[in-house]
Amino acid sequence: MCFKTLPLEFDAAGNAQLRGGIPDPYSVSTARPEVHMTEAQRTAQIEKLVERNGHIKDLNMDPVTRIAGAMAMHMTADLQEGKYIQAHSQAPLFRGYEVILMGRDPRDATYIASRACGVCGGVHAHAAAYAVEMALDIPPPPMGTVVRNLGETAEMGYDNPLHLYLLAGPDYSEPVIKATNPELWPKAEQWRCPGEKHHGFRTMAEIMTALTPLTGELYREGIQFTRLSREMFVLFHGKYPHPQTIIPGGVTSTVTLQVLNEYHARLGEIFDYAQRMMAIWNDIPEFFYEADERYKEVGALPMNFVDTGFWDHQDAYDASYANCNEWGERRWSTPGAIINGELVTTRLTDLNIGWEEFVEHSYYEEWTDGNGTGMRYPTDPLGNPLSPYHPWNKNTIAKPQEKSWKDKYSYSTSPRWDRE
Repeated sequence: MCFKTLPLEFDAAGNAQLRGGIPDPYSVSTARPEVHMTEAQRTAQIEKLVERNGHIKDLNMDPVTRIAGAMAMHMTADLQEGKYIQAHSQAPLFRGYEVILMGRDPRDATYIASRACGVCGGVHAHAAAYAVEMALDIPPPPMGTVVRNLGETAEMGYDNPLHLYLLAGPDYSEPVIKATNPELWPKAEQWRCPGEKHHGFRTMAEIMTALTPLTGELYREGIQFTRLSREMFVLFHGKYPHPQTIIPGGVTSTVTLQVLNEYHARLGEIFDYAQRMMAIWNDIPEFFYEADERYKEVGALPMNFVDTGFWDHQDAYDASYANCNEWGERRWSTPGAIINGELVTTRLTDLNIGWEEFVEHSYYEEWTDGNGTGMRYPTDPLGNPLSPYHPWNKNTIAKPQEKSWKDKYSYSTSPRWDRE
């Protein structure tokens, strides 16, 4: 059984059902930290520490432009101890695409949804197309799925160098390392790269220099190859990041031998570049782990991952929920949920019924009383139970108010699978 927290069990045929004997199966309680002061008292105490001690600083990054323009970080740091006393992330902007889409012509969905992001608009357009296809039973022909896969491949070729070289890469560059962790630079100058034969850099210092914004070799290459990937995407979808040819039921692209040849020529360059990229980013964490073992614990969290898969098989995808476990298993990148390091399921139906979305700390109205009253969808199309907090039952109603870290402080919600 893949669910440990949600009150679900499976019969012999693999169908989910609610466990018996639970009067309020989807009840929710909010965990509170065990502290002996109120949020206001804690804030006042930290303000006094900041005022009294020069080594305790308030640090605010708003917006965090290299992650998202609509994201902010607020921290209090003890610079003497090298520790954070408190830290909060916040989404200060209401986007509201669910509200914008309500009542619109279904044919508009792909074009509106793609505007949700200026980086990954293609996947938003594809997701909207899949939703309309499933609702109206209009599967694309095999060639339509193939063309979509080619577009998604190009988008992946764009996202990776964008993140690794233009957004995250500067944090590992020579000027940043010398300014923030100067003790690492002499070690970087001496550290020989295991992947030198694949990427051509002899020492880690050479890689760090190449990551320098605007002037570094890898930074400039990142700009070049993100452009190359966008050109590949545009060959089939008209423009990027807001594609014009992705529609429910397929694509409106004209696919000719010339278009395929132009795509293939660029793909060859991307393929070689990706192999070099992997070697570089295998070496970077290895250097940090050897330079200071404490880096192994940075960001350490339980091994919980959920992936719905990617790239449908052209002979399997039929846009039906009834067959989604079968066509999901045939995706070129297959779906699955890993909880505490263990693969617990690869079925798309399990992934779907396990999702919930909470707004306890978000600037939204609660859309449920938790007991299922007035639920739009108590089950999925196969009869599997859905939580009142499932995204299908969501009703987005913004509720702006004064920020409170204890109560509501963000326009992001809290999605959970099996409440992990």
